[in-house]
Amino acid sequence: MSEPLKYLSHYPQHVQAQVRTLIERGGLKTYLLDKYPTPHSIGNDKALREHVMQFKNRYLKKSAPLSKVIFDNRIHVVNHALGLHSYVSRVQGNRLKSKHEIRISSVFKATPQAFLDMISVHELAHLKEKEHNKAFYQLCQYMLPSYHQLEFDLRLFLLQTELEGALYEPTGETAGDGCVV
Repeated sequence: MSEPLKYLSHYPQHVQAQVRTLIERGGLKTYLLDKYPTPHSIGNDKALREHVMQFKNRYLKKSAPLSKVIFDNRIHVVNHALGLHSYVSRVQGNRLKSKHEIRISSVFKATPQAFLDMISVHELAHLKEKEHNKAFYQLCQYMLPSYHQLEFDLRLFLLQTELEGALYEPTGETAGDGCVV
């Protein structure tokens, strides 16, 4: 039995074997580029906030408001995260106020739109479900029906990036560090 592939270690061995074969034949990059030929055009925090808020306003209208949505180049593999949802509770007078923030790794500045959608939905789902449980993934699928396939393809994208470098030509902005969901 061979070593599990980074980013795919919790997938069954037969799936990992298929990915290994694809890599050995030099087909991983082709698979990804055929399926996701171009990166998205969201390049700053304001545009990212608008993008995330579209999902929130459509699927989670009654959830807590977001105080911040940003690309963050400090999120990387050490955190084992591609995005972070955090909430801070503060006492203001005699009331408790909480602020919700979504920070998305700057690696998503150079990914396909579908991957940015996937991580946005993932972090938004944490507004309602804190744990990665069945209800959490059902909410992700409700907001983005192809969620599980996109998560798998994102893992392939990260593997490809680690093996051969960036999938897309740089556009002058840095893509950030590689991360895992």
